[in-house]
Order: sequence, then C-alpha cells, then structure tokens
Amino acid sequence: MARAASSSSKSAPKTAAKTARKTTSRRSASRQSPKVTEFDKEQELHAYREMLLIRRFEEKAGQLYGMGLIGGFCHLYIGQEAVVIGMQMAMKEGDQVITGYRDHGHMLATGMESRGVMAELTGRQGGYSRGKGGSMHMFSREKQFFGGHGIVGAQVSLGTGLGFANKYREDSTVSVTYFGDGSANQGQVYESFNMAKLWDLPVVYIIENNKYAMGTSIERSSSTTDLSQRGVSFGIPGEQVDGMDVRAVYAAGEKALAHARSGKGPYILEMLTYRYRGHSMSDPAKYRTKDEVQKMRAEHDPIEQVKVRLTEKGWASEDDLKAIDKDVRAIVTDAAEFSQNDPEPDPSELYTDITL
Repeated sequence: MARAASSSSKSAPKTAAKTARKTTSRRSASRQSPKVTEFDKEQELHAYREMLLIRRFEEKAGQLYGMGLIGGFCHLYIGQEAVVIGMQMAMKEGDQVITGYRDHGHMLATGMESRGVMAELTGRQGGYSRGKGGSMHMFSREKQFFGGHGIVGAQVSLGTGLGFANKYREDSTVSVTYFGDGSANQGQVYESFNMAKLWDLPVVYIIENNKYAMGTSIERSSSTTDLSQRGVSFGIPGEQVDGMDVRAVYAAGEKALAHARSGKGPYILEMLTYRYRGHSMSDPAKYRTKDEVQKMRAEHDPIEQVKVRLTEKGWASEDDLKAIDKDVRAIVTDAAEFSQNDPEPDPSELYTDITL
C-alpha cells in the first residue's frame, strides 16, 4: 500500500502539468483575436505581391547560401510573410520597425531595395552596410528600419527606446518591435515592458511565435505558452493573432497601433505563425516531422490563402497571378546577379563608420 501511495504521489505532478497545459491551451484559444478585416481587391493584390516578393527573395537567398556565396548565418522568413506585411499595411508613415536576426522580410516590407539587401548578404559594396555587416547589421533611416539584431532579445530594449524618443518628440509615431517566442523569456524583455508601461510609451510588441524558437518547442521551454499575456503584470494588454492570415494581422495591427498612438501605452500582439525552414540554413530541423511542416504549408500557407481568395472572387486569373510571380522573380534574379557582380568593399572601408 505504501508503494502504491508513493507511486501515485510521484505521478501527480505530471498529471497536474498535463492539466495545466490543457488549461493554458484552452485559455490561449479564448484570447485569440477572431476579427478579420476583409480586404478589397487592391489590398489583396498588394498583400499577395509583397508576400511573394519575400518568399522568392528568401528562396534565392537560401540557394546562394548553399552555393557558398553567402557566409555566416542565414535565417529565412519563409512561412511568416503575413506577419510583417499585415503590420506594414496597418502602419503609418514615420512608424519604426526593429527586429531580430530573421530580418530580410522586414527589410523588404519597409521598402528597402532587394539589390541592397542581397548585396549585403554577399558582402558587396552596394549593400545597405556597404558589405561590412551581413544579414544582422542592415539599417535604413529613410525607411525607418532600425536593424536586425543578433543578440537574442536585444532589439526589445532598443525598440522601447525608439518609443521613448517618439513620446519625447510628440510626433504620434509608434515603434513596432518584433521578437520571437525564444526571446520572450529574456529578462531585458520584462525590464522593457515595465518601462514602457510606466511611461506609457508608444510601442507595439510583436511576438512572432513560430513554435520552435531556435530548436525547442514552446511547450518544452515556456511554463506558460500564451505569450500574449506576458505583459499582464505590467498592465499591458495583449492578444493572440492568426499570423498566417494577413487580414487578421492587419486588423489586430490597426487596433494595437491606435492604442499606442492615442497615448494609452504599449500593446502586445502574439502572432501564431510557422517557419518552414530550420532556425537557420545550418539547422536540419529534426525536432519536428516533415508531415507537420507539409500540413502547415497545405492548410495554412499565407500566400496561398490570398491566392485562393483572389481567384474565387474573380479579382485575378491564374494568368494574372503568374504575371505577378514572373515580375517578382525578375526583381529577385536581378538582385541576385547584382549581388554576385558588384565589387567587394575597398579595404579602406575598414576605417569608416567607426564611433570613437
């Protein structure tokens, strides 16, 4: 009898943990924003083209990496395109963007040129950092893009600083600060949350939850998996969003941006999304099954969803969509050719852009 009691007591925590996970899952579902803003023809076509540009660009970047023309790390955004395009469609001129190292999509979404982004990846002088920085060190003040950042979570405090500057200037702009589910457990994130709410800074925090961080599922790495509620103790509202539907992202983005812009302080949006490739090009992603990835692509692909709506509503024919794809591929091909033929930076560039 003693053994039976002991065995039962040992299994209790596991049972409790399972119950807690199920409860968390149910709560997460109840907090997920159901709202979707129906797009008109122009919006659907814009979303389709912009997401397709990111997809084709990233496919080409992966190809160049495999050929040894891109060195270092290379983190692709394939599958997550709806998040940044939906948010960009909801933003106003002057709003800033800052993110982590999975950043090519964000650059293209802000209007940075494909040539400049690809040339930076291959280390050429025509790149956005004149070939000296690579994928994690591109900036564009003109496009209000303040970088991809290689240190996990570092961009959150910097994005909060952008929000502080916005409030100081009283210019009604908002800092849109992206980070991943892996970054969500970083201490500096919570310090930033506290400061942002303490001063009601105009910041929208976008948690791009692609479920696996660097290679560990969120269920194994986070005690609570509803990341939209991580700001509750600071008084920051948040909600979960279908990050695979550009319309849902747009609707949630409009709401969050209006909240921050009106002086009510920060807002958290957890985008439930999915990356089709590994964490980086060197990650074989053996922590998940091929069937899981294929199921996501078949049932939830953000680009295919728009394509279906366009054809079903008669807003675009297959030939129209093929023409868009052809145009996008031409832009990406041009960028790839430029990035291979543009000269490497002069050695004298080693001594420029240095702050003493």
